[in-house]
Amino acid sequence: MISLQGISKTFQTKHGDIHAVQDVNLEIEKGEIFGIIGHSGAGKSSLIRCLNLLEVPSSGRVIVAGDDLMTLSTRRLNDRRKKIGMIFQHFHLMPSRTVLENVTFPLKGLKLSKAEKVRKAEELLRMVGLSHRINAYPSALSGGEKQRVAIARALSSDPTVLLCDEATSALDPQSTKSILNLLKEVRETLGITIVLITHEMAVIKEICDRVAVMEGGKICEVGDVFEVFSEPKSEVAKEFVSSTNSLHKVHELIENNSPLVRLESDEQLIKLTYRANNAQETLLHEAAERFGVKTSICFGNIELIQGRPLGTLIVIIKGTDAAITAAIGHLESKEVRVEVVSK
Repeated sequence: MISLQGISKTFQTKHGDIHAVQDVNLEIEKGEIFGIIGHSGAGKSSLIRCLNLLEVPSSGRVIVAGDDLMTLSTRRLNDRRKKIGMIFQHFHLMPSRTVLENVTFPLKGLKLSKAEKVRKAEELLRMVGLSHRINAYPSALSGGEKQRVAIARALSSDPTVLLCDEATSALDPQSTKSILNLLKEVRETLGITIVLITHEMAVIKEICDRVAVMEGGKICEVGDVFEVFSEPKSEVAKEFVSSTNSLHKVHELIENNSPLVRLESDEQLIKLTYRANNAQETLLHEAAERFGVKTSICFGNIELIQGRPLGTLIVIIKGTDAAITAAIGHLESKEVRVEVVSK
């Protein structure tokens, strides 16, 4: 559906060139929800704006549904852009127009009667759950309602692709969840491809099929969301994954010499990650009995990602070096990822 080939974007400033996006290659499948995550300044906003040429790449090819946008005439590009909807962090609604008027506004150039435009807008507002707010003005809406109007407006031109630029960053947690659920419903109902950028891994976990992790204008990791959560490869991905639970606090506890993670000479602090195929098994107890080690669970976390359980435990393991090594090897043979945190 979308193919980015060697995309780079350089901004020229009086202080020198800024290489916002550097040689990015991505393939996004039709009908998937694809996430792009990175810290502020990672280049994700510049990249998503290259997808519809709001920012023209300095080099590379942007292919959407078989069309290389970089080679299209202005007229054909404008026609193609109508099939690429976009929603933003701050909604961009017109304050002097009602909810209905905001949604019908993009339909001005279409050969539809006024009644047909109104009927289409009403259908979209029903889809996003705002039929009761049709005559309200944006100033009377909550943040979540404003974003629902923005989604309805973006869908008014029947797009095949929907770009979401930090679409939930200005919302409270409850509104964020409702908007993410709405986006999933939109994908299921209309079959459109959604590309979503965010700096929150919890958003990726909630909605995306696959994710690309950006840092310094480059893609440092791409994968199925469950795979990235269960076995992140890049340091920035590990940082994002740990931010979604309390387990990252183990390093703070170690630095503060907390009794919870204080070790004796024959102990090690390990982190165990259980994937879907072994999350239900009593592997830790089995390893302790088999190799004569003692284990003490400090704390842990179990969650569902894409319908599959993923569990993580912080454990103190006690025994001889040989016994601990053997126990860890046994766990790894059962596809448990083991990281020695401290010893």
